[in-house]
Amino acid sequence: MQLALSISPLKTPSLSQFPEPISLPLRPTHRVSLHPRNTAVNAVKGSGFVSLIGRVIEDEDFRKARAEVHRKGVGVEGYSIEGISVGGHETCIFIPELKAAFDIGRCPPKAVQQSFLFITHAHLDHIGGLPMYVATRGLYNLKPPTIFVPPCIKEDIEKLFDIHRKMGQVELNLDLVALDIGETYELRNDLVVRPFRTHHVIPSQGYVIYSIRKKLKKQYMHLKGKQIEKIKKSGIEITDTILSPEVAFTGDTTSDFMFDPRNADAMRAKVLITEATFLDEGFSIEHARQHGHTHISEIIENAQWIRNKSVLLTHFSSRYNLEDIRQAVSKLQSKVSAKIIPLTEGFKSKYT
Repeated sequence: MQLALSISPLKTPSLSQFPEPISLPLRPTHRVSLHPRNTAVNAVKGSGFVSLIGRVIEDEDFRKARAEVHRKGVGVEGYSIEGISVGGHETCIFIPELKAAFDIGRCPPKAVQQSFLFITHAHLDHIGGLPMYVATRGLYNLKPPTIFVPPCIKEDIEKLFDIHRKMGQVELNLDLVALDIGETYELRNDLVVRPFRTHHVIPSQGYVIYSIRKKLKKQYMHLKGKQIEKIKKSGIEITDTILSPEVAFTGDTTSDFMFDPRNADAMRAKVLITEATFLDEGFSIEHARQHGHTHISEIIENAQWIRNKSVLLTHFSSRYNLEDIRQAVSKLQSKVSAKIIPLTEGFKSKYT
């Protein structure tokens, strides 16, 4: 007598389906040794089922790496910060809550949605996407952006746009602002920006964005509401304007910016976004300085200057992978009180 067998395709289970240890039933015909090395699971080893489960659970580092690869942005001190920054390739960081983008190497799509663009210096991996940014905002009928640049490059930026207007026979509308170090520009009624000095191989500057709030002057704090209102109506200024540094962005720079007393606000902003191009002993501090960059060991050595709540590290060399970055950040985190977060978009895991 022949038996007809019906075989259904094997569905690969997920780990969430196994809240308890997996138990596989054995047919009575299987002889199973009670030796510790020859368990019931070993009896079906050749089926491939257990090896499949093993591959899923065996490597915690792989799961971490996969999560890092898929993460597109980070939440930092109430801000959603996204973008990409790979040394020598592309840098563009944007913060939707501020409608602001910092540098624009290749114009990521989400950068187009930001109304303010802050350029730190004129290297192509930080400025190459500038014409596309302006053109795309025009294509979508968005308001012409306000673009801030170091004064020394404003004239060349204007020429760049004139060339693109001529070649493409298109309108490129923008408000180009040459904002010098120490000057203040009002972005909206509760936000202002000031550039600060950085140190790269070509002229460069960082930016601090401040929130604005009003605080009643001390001499009026003892008064009641009606009294304060009467004084206010008389034209007397009864409040002080308080600027609180929210976000500081350095762009490419050596670690020297940390020691400048005039950069104190950058070092006490809630969030400092700065670079750490080199992470290991394969490149010396001197090499980093010669190329206008920062070695992460310099940040470790000068951790006492960091008063920020969080530090977002960017601009890692493309030589590194996710595991290299994570290991270096772990060493830095043990030396500083601020929360250290690496921006890893664009980097791959050694497991991929």
